[in-house]
Amino acid sequence: MTASLPAPLDVKLMNLTATVLFVGCAAFVLVVGGSWMLRHPAFAIGRIVVQGELVHNNAVTLRANVGPHLVGNFFTVDLRAVREAFEQVPWVRHAMVRREFPNSLRVELQEHDAAAYWGAEEGSTLVNSQGEVFEANGDDLDADDLPRLQGPQGQSLEVLQMYHRLQPVFEPLDTKVDALELTGRGGWRATLDSGAMVELGGGTPQDVVQRTQRFVRTLARVAGQYGRRADALESADLRHADGYALRLRGVTTVNGDAPKAAARAPARTAPQRARPARTTGQNH
Repeated sequence: MTASLPAPLDVKLMNLTATVLFVGCAAFVLVVGGSWMLRHPAFAIGRIVVQGELVHNNAVTLRANVGPHLVGNFFTVDLRAVREAFEQVPWVRHAMVRREFPNSLRVELQEHDAAAYWGAEEGSTLVNSQGEVFEANGDDLDADDLPRLQGPQGQSLEVLQMYHRLQPVFEPLDTKVDALELTGRGGWRATLDSGAMVELGGGTPQDVVQRTQRFVRTLARVAGQYGRRADALESADLRHADGYALRLRGVTTVNGDAPKAAARAPARTAPQRARPARTTGQNH
């Protein structure tokens, strides 16, 4: 069997030239075809499908507001930019965007679930059920009984969790926590829907809850010793190691003004200079 002779140099050059030309033509066709497809009106974004449980927004308004800001067609549109555009809309917490051939986008939206107001009394900032702070128009809220929470920046979830721990504790008093604040020093302050303010002190969440439970359990008995009911509470201070201090409507420590029931109370009264009664009830 005879070995084949190597191809002449000119043949090799012709083969290489043909291959290069073929690859170049194929690349050119792909580029031209791709460019035509990218510019063809058939692939312009023709439809945006918005889905999700929408309470504070509606699909028509969302498409009208976001659509004009979309750049590109089905192939070139930046899905991340589309997602961010939807998430800039008030009440939208999260958006998930995907393409649907040939010219549609499908957007799944999740709205914020408002759990409380956040910050100063005059503010309309809200916190959702995940403890995330967000800006929205408070006028869109149907519920007027949301509590107001306050605390240092970045601790909204901690404040919300403490609110959920304390709210059931106050239920035996037939009252609700209207506002809860975490101070810069780590202390907690609750305002009840009756207007009474309760200094809860600091410590672990368990410490705060236990002090509050003892207070709620004994408040009616201590108030009764002064001829008052638990709903006469104006303020309380639970930061004492051996009890708590109270202010009750209609009870004073000015000489001659205190009710006779105060003489039978096994609790200390505040100094004579204090006009409203400050009573220390033992936490048993």
